Amino acid sequence: MATMAVLDRQTNGAPAPRVLVVDDEPHARRALVELLATDGYEVREASDGFKALGILREWSTDVLLTDWRMPVMDGITLLKKARQEQPGLAVIVMTAFGSVESAVEAMKAGADDYLTKPLSFDAVELVLERSMERLALRRELESLRAARDTSSPTFIVGKSPPVLELLAMVDQVAESRATVLITGESGTGKELVARRIHEMSPRAHRPFVRLHCAALAESVLESELFGHEKGAFTGATNRRAGRFEEADGGTLFLDEIGELSGSVQVKLLRFLQQREFERVGGNQTIEVDVRIVAATNRDLRAEVDAGRFREDLFFRLHVINLDVPPLRARPGDVPILARSFVARFAEENDKSIREIEPEAMEILESYEWPGNVRELENVIQRAVVLAGGDRIEARHLPPHIVGDRTDASGLDVRIPGATLAELERHAILKTYEATGGSSSETAEILGISVRKVQYRLKEYREEGMLASE
Repeated sequence: MATMAVLDRQTNGAPAPRVLVVDDEPHARRALVELLATDGYEVREASDGFKALGILREWSTDVLLTDWRMPVMDGITLLKKARQEQPGLAVIVMTAFGSVESAVEAMKAGADDYLTKPLSFDAVELVLERSMERLALRRELESLRAARDTSSPTFIVGKSPPVLELLAMVDQVAESRATVLITGESGTGKELVARRIHEMSPRAHRPFVRLHCAALAESVLESELFGHEKGAFTGATNRRAGRFEEADGGTLFLDEIGELSGSVQVKLLRFLQQREFERVGGNQTIEVDVRIVAATNRDLRAEVDAGRFREDLFFRLHVINLDVPPLRARPGDVPILARSFVARFAEENDKSIREIEPEAMEILESYEWPGNVRELENVIQRAVVLAGGDRIEARHLPPHIVGDRTDASGLDVRIPGATLAELERHAILKTYEATGGSSSETAEILGISVRKVQYRLKEYREEGMLASE
């Protein structure tokens, strides 16, 4: 029966995963090849390391499954030489039963996983599926690195329906000259949306100028926007062009526009109406060709009702409104964003991090992200800095993200850390809950007897882990 990883690839029309089996024992090798071929893998075999290297030079392979103890060339030598031929190759090493030292040595040498002989076919399928999942994650990281090509428009990461809908709107409005108001919570990526609008527009070859309206005092903000004449105020020793003039022919992005004072709102309204302004302290009327893209995390309609924002300016800005969804509204994008940040920060910090461990990813996906994408970005940057190996683990995440991993049954499900009894209790209670309290369905799903399920449930009720019927 094909593993889920292989079935997914076949369903998506992807080619069958390729596995090279290397073992000097012909009967064991042949049995393994037949099993993998039945599971849907494309398989080749070699009886020693030299023949395996010959195959790798001409056959792009996903997974190398090799014996550890072989004459002529042992598994560790083959592993190192195979990675020279194909750097992204996943390697699984087979060792003799009870040979813990060999397994540890294999993992230190760079193996992705190991199996003990005599082989359990269930274990082979499980380990191979796990390796294929890791390989898919590595390739996704590589594609995300490639997608951040500076010659391309700003790359907005996400495949969820809200993001795809937003991107479609962005690409549609980019061609126009219309003013755009981008709304959304802090940290959602409003500036990225503004940059993509500019880069997809006919103005892409002209300047993209940004001003954070909340970061400057009123007097400084007016000068920054419109410029000033020499002697306009104390310290104005020279004429200075403002952001409007700098952005001539391009786009001016006004971030946190809800923070503008009343007087600056008036001057901005005049520009939107007449496309002209005067520098502070000047009387020369200046005309520029600038597209305004504004952003705010405030409810401007409520600000208008409260008398803090001009209604006429609101309508001038609100020609096109793009609302950037919070991260909690697009949870399916968390893994994609996390891997994108891993790729970026690993490259910046010269680290060879290739994956995020499943437990760590589960934690990231279950967190609410009140700080949105910016918070996730900071968490991943911290994790990359702390990670010493080639993967991010749960221990690299901040304590407030990890939180209390104890579920309603009282089980700490951390692995490693939980006992077999605790894992069994977790599996039975969660499955029992999912089946609506059916002992027979629980037993069938878990592959154990109904009597055992009922016995365990009785124990859990006595221990207060489960309500009495």
